[in-house]
Amino acid sequence: MVPFSVILSNVGSCSDRFLTSGYSAPFEIKQLFERVKKIPQVTGVELIGSWHVTEQNVKEIKKYLEEYQLQLVSIIPDHFGQMKWKYGSFAAKDPNIRAEAVAHTKEMIDAASELGGNLISLWPGQDGYDYQFQGDYMTERDWFAEGIKEVCNYRSNVKISLEYKIKEPRTHSYLSTVATSLLIAQEVGTDNVGVTIDFGHALNAYETPAESVALLKKYGNKLFHVHMNDNFRLWDDDMIVGSVHTIETLEFFYWLKKTNYQGWLSIDQYPYREDSLEAVREGVNAMENFVHLVDRMNSEEVDEMIRRGKSPEISAYLRKLLLHAKD
Repeated sequence: MVPFSVILSNVGSCSDRFLTSGYSAPFEIKQLFERVKKIPQVTGVELIGSWHVTEQNVKEIKKYLEEYQLQLVSIIPDHFGQMKWKYGSFAAKDPNIRAEAVAHTKEMIDAASELGGNLISLWPGQDGYDYQFQGDYMTERDWFAEGIKEVCNYRSNVKISLEYKIKEPRTHSYLSTVATSLLIAQEVGTDNVGVTIDFGHALNAYETPAESVALLKKYGNKLFHVHMNDNFRLWDDDMIVGSVHTIETLEFFYWLKKTNYQGWLSIDQYPYREDSLEAVREGVNAMENFVHLVDRMNSEEVDEMIRRGKSPEISAYLRKLLLHAKD
């Protein structure tokens, strides 16, 4: 079975631009580890650079990982949550900022290696533009690829996975879709560069998430990591897995199995008003149920149905599978 993990802050207090203090009391890092451990199916955690892990607290984090018997799945460097990144990180016009983006990533690569991890999941959320005639669409992408290549070459045994998102915090992101991510990965050209699919980000980009899995398999086997959540397509709501797009989530899990995905399935939910531990627990339960449901499906039967491509037949199959309905 594909292992389950959680971004550590998902079980904590969440804030937004309307209530910046958060919707519940804050938690210390040790408390967050304690809360994750209360979800028995979860065996790994993702950390965010400067939020959870710094050069100074690596030994403390290592102690918590050992104490709570959790594996470090990835570190997400903070290229989005500090003022210095407001005009970008790897694609910033200021070469000093670009150098800082590379340096911070290398620090997190070192931290991951010390903590027993081998994956960096990059979300360069500030790299993009807001207005027309603001971005140099070619040169800034060159800078982006150059920075990614440098961090890939820093430690070739650590995977660098690019997480795309169509917009937010910029109105337009350079790393926007699965296709642009593949283009960047191909330009970088190293074996250790790949792509993170965030299910909700794929929905925001009006992709079919299962097709995104297939594309990454077809063009280089570049699916390195998965973040699971849900939304209403209009915004990155980071809701409980499968709570809105149930059939699309099912198809996504089917294609993960079909393409022999070997990485982690990681919760990336931000429960604002819900109890964060209970919301994440339900997301993990949903993932587990989708895995079991796909295992029950007869792959030869489903593949034959796909080959025929008859939508009434497909609809009837899903109706019986999900609703236990009869003809």
